[in-house]
Amino acid sequence: METLNVLGIETSCDETSVAVIKNGSLYANLISSQDFHTEFGGVVPELSSRAHLQILLPLIKQALQKSSITLSDVDLVCSTAGPGLIGALLVGLTFAKGLSYSLNKPFVPVNHIEGHIFSGFLMDDKPEFPYLCLVVSGGHTLLLIVKSDTEIIQLGTTVDDAAGEAFDKVSKLIGLGYPGGPKIQQLSENVKNDFIDFPVAQCKNEFDFSFSGLKTAVLRFIQKEYGTPERIPKDDLALIAASFQRTAVKSLTNNVEKALHKFNVNSISLAGGVAANKLLRTEFERIAKQYNKKLVIPANEYCGDNAAMIAYRGLKLYECGFEYSLNANAFPSLHQNTLIKTSVLTN
Repeated sequence: METLNVLGIETSCDETSVAVIKNGSLYANLISSQDFHTEFGGVVPELSSRAHLQILLPLIKQALQKSSITLSDVDLVCSTAGPGLIGALLVGLTFAKGLSYSLNKPFVPVNHIEGHIFSGFLMDDKPEFPYLCLVVSGGHTLLLIVKSDTEIIQLGTTVDDAAGEAFDKVSKLIGLGYPGGPKIQQLSENVKNDFIDFPVAQCKNEFDFSFSGLKTAVLRFIQKEYGTPERIPKDDLALIAASFQRTAVKSLTNNVEKALHKFNVNSISLAGGVAANKLLRTEFERIAKQYNKKLVIPANEYCGDNAAMIAYRGLKLYECGFEYSLNANAFPSLHQNTLIKTSVLTN
C-alpha cells in the first residue's frame, strides 16, 4: 500500500493538538495546553471550545510547515470524534470534515480511547499482539486485551471515578489544586514508609476498578485526625498524598496482575494521561520483569491527549479498509464508534 501523508487533529478536552505522519514517520506532534483552567479548579467546557477555535488553524499551519508539506499534500484527514467535551470535539471534528471535503480526501473519525490504546505503536519498540493494555486517564480507566488492530476486548472498567479523576478530587480535597496528578506525585516523592492504610476496593467483576471509596476514605481520615484540610501539617500532607497515590496505583496493578495470571499475552502496555505517573511506571516495570513480559509505555508526550495517536489510529483504520462519511458526529460516550467489545474472553 502506498505511503500516505496523514493530518491528525485532537480537541477532546483542554489540549489542542495537530500531528502529521509523513512517509510512515511522525514529523510533527504539536500540543497547545489550556493552562488557564487551573484557576477554575477544572476544565470549563465553554472556555475550552473558544481556546480550540483560536489556536487550531495556527497549529495546523505550524505542523504542515514543520513537516515540509502543504495542505494539497495531505492524503488522509483524521480527527477525534469522542469521547470528550462535545463543544471541544466539534471544533476539531468540524474543521477536519470541512478540510476533507475541500481537499476531496478521505476522512476518519477516531475514538479517542482507541488512540490511547494504540499509542504504544508510536514508540520504536512496539507492543506485540496480543497485549494487555491499561488505559488510565482523567475520564476513563480500562483494562483490555488487544488481539489485533481491529479486535479489542474489555476486561474491566471503573464503576465510578476514573483514576485521573480521583487524583484531581483528592488533590483539591487536600488543598493542592488542579490538575492533581503532577501535584500529588511531586508532594509524594520523599515519602518512603509509614503509609496510611487506605482500602483497595473489591468489585463484583474481578477486573473492574473503583476509586470513589478511596476518595471518601481520605476525606474521613482528614476529618477524624485534623477536622479540616487547612489544619493538616505539611509533613502529614505529603504522607496523605503519598498514601493515596500508593493505594490508587495498587488498585490498578492488582487487576493487571490478576489478568496476567489468567490470560496469555506477549506484552503489556500502559497508556493515558495517568501513565506519566512515576510510581505507576515503576510498578509496571516490576510486573513486566516478574512475569517476563515485554513492556511498552509511551513517552510522556504521547500519554496525554495528543494528535499523533489520533493520526496513527486513523491511518490504521483506513489501511484496514474502514470507510467513513462526513456525516460522522461528535459523541460523549466511550462505546460509540469503537471496536472495543465487552464480551467474555476465555484464555
